[in-house]
Amino acid sequence: MTGPVAALLADGRLHLQHGPIDLIIGAVGDEDEVLRAYRQVTAAFDGVLEGLVAELPLLRAPVREPLPLARNPIARRMIAAVWPYRAVFITPMAAVAGAVADAMLQAMVAGRNLRRAYVNDGGDIAIRLAPGEAMRVGVAGSLEDGEPDATLDGFATIDSASPVRGVATSGRGGRSLSLGIADSVTILAATGAEADAAATIVGNAVNVDSAAIGRLAASQAKDDSDLGDIPVTVAVGPLGDDEIARALDNGAAEAGRLLATGLIHGALLRLRGERRVVGGPRPSRRSLSLAPQDDAIPSGSKPTRHPEEGRRPVSKDEKRRKRGNPEAKRK
Repeated sequence: MTGPVAALLADGRLHLQHGPIDLIIGAVGDEDEVLRAYRQVTAAFDGVLEGLVAELPLLRAPVREPLPLARNPIARRMIAAVWPYRAVFITPMAAVAGAVADAMLQAMVAGRNLRRAYVNDGGDIAIRLAPGEAMRVGVAGSLEDGEPDATLDGFATIDSASPVRGVATSGRGGRSLSLGIADSVTILAATGAEADAAATIVGNAVNVDSAAIGRLAASQAKDDSDLGDIPVTVAVGPLGDDEIARALDNGAAEAGRLLATGLIHGALLRLRGERRVVGGPRPSRRSLSLAPQDDAIPSGSKPTRHPEEGRRPVSKDEKRRKRGNPEAKRK
């Protein structure tokens, strides 16, 4: 296996990659502070993959009492993020991307004077904001072929007064297997790892019994899956309006439970052109919003695009065709 690769992108962001870990990193501040921050996170990235691989037997096992003990600090973040969900089947791998983003952000901002900073690990994002600063994070759904779908976009505007510092997106068609059928579930939480774990839980809950849904044991769908023989979703055919509504309602109910217990601060659920929003703006604080947006930075399963990159408009007829035929592709 080759070692870590670092590259400064033309738009000023930093790209770090090693094996399956693929980070897009951005910072706003004085040029010297940003460059120092980039050097720090590049140095911290060395050894991240090897440290996690050394803990894989523990990280791929379901979390149960007593609290699993890990040596690696990122592994400990992963375990802490999934620990609240130990009553159901979940492994620390459900929080790996968010935990890596959190750890790299912490390394990047240590001792640095930055206005804004983020680490995006394949759509799971850790954020740091100085007082008075705000950041808009985009939400992108995907079609059956994995391409971004312009009809499923939204954004979360997070300011420094908000408790949100992590954003994660899960759903069928992403990098991981899902028990549910959501096109995308985006979670806003206190950390990237917490958002990542919760996105898995809520994504699994967007579900309904239907003959149109194909399921297969995880071990048959993906050789190295940590889900064993648990049935995962491998295909979703045309769904009726009532089935879409029930699936979204099931997911929204789970998101509402997590919101009530303080595990998340908001959620956006998408399925076949329909959506549910849980949490969001409060009358006393407009620090968080979820709404349609055309130029949002996507935080879905595809690599991050630059904010200025445009998208092709989608007609109402095309939206209906995509909803009725999940195999339809963008031209």
